Amino acid sequence: MKYSGLILMLLLALSSCNTVQQGTTLKLAHGLDPSHPVHEAMVFMADRCKEISDGNMTIDIYPSGQLGSEQQCVELLQIGSLAITKVSAAVMESFTEEFKVLGLPYVFRSREHSFKVLDGEIGDELLLSTEPFWIRGLCFYDAGSRSFYTIDKPINTPDDLKGLKIRVMKSITAMEMVKAQGGSPTPISWGELYTALQSGVVDGAENNPPSFYTSHHYEVCKYYSLNEHTMVPDVLIISQKVWNKLTDQEKLWLQQAADESVEVERKLWAKSEKESLRIVQEAGVIINYPDKEPFAAKVEELLESYSDNELIYDLITRIKAVE
Repeated sequence: MKYSGLILMLLLALSSCNTVQQGTTLKLAHGLDPSHPVHEAMVFMADRCKEISDGNMTIDIYPSGQLGSEQQCVELLQIGSLAITKVSAAVMESFTEEFKVLGLPYVFRSREHSFKVLDGEIGDELLLSTEPFWIRGLCFYDAGSRSFYTIDKPINTPDDLKGLKIRVMKSITAMEMVKAQGGSPTPISWGELYTALQSGVVDGAENNPPSFYTSHHYEVCKYYSLNEHTMVPDVLIISQKVWNKLTDQEKLWLQQAADESVEVERKLWAKSEKESLRIVQEAGVIINYPDKEPFAAKVEELLESYSDNELIYDLITRIKAVE
């Protein structure tokens, strides 16, 4: 593994879990802007953790990629040089196969359905499934619904995706989803996407409203088609090595603060989503609400293709059974 010398020096100076006379301090790093609802929820978690522990446990937050990229943060977390970070559930697919189910299209009937699944037994199983890789999930944050946005034309039906290069995350399920609906999936890093859209390397992308707005992709893509094909949550993860060093009481404090931050994040997200759609529409983006049924029908075969995978298909069945 390769890290920049600056990051390593900084992390050596700022250990991930410092125990001093006053208590324990954990280092949390992520790549989001401080105005992002997920960052705001993390700030709430840090404040709440300090409050319920009477100052015996604190969390120092480093946003905006100060301690490295998302991938670097995950790698540093695995070796215990960083305590906590935030990733998309899609990133977790590379560690455990179970996480693939969260990236499957139309596996959730609604936002409320996804919350019930993530807050329940299935969610708990997924959060602990990465422990063999020195990663433990603390909670899921709402990341909204992902929909298509394009440069030249709206996506009203799956047929409109034919011949279009659509940027996707480096996720197998994301690529399969776009391919099943007729598009040509093109993995490109998030940081390079604006230029790729501007230069025509891709014809569009797919993401949630706040990300569409904060990335300024609406400056290039003037059509946003809210077909809401996936609801891939974010995951707050902690280094298993750091977790193992905490006392039972410290673990309870941290988990309580994380759990309470989930409700705060969901409210902040809903507000941010509404505001983002208003702003991009005022900027000239045409927002359309296509019928979801044709899109869902296109991916039925994709879901059924997992019938030979007992692990994933069992999760799909259990998720659909949640009322």
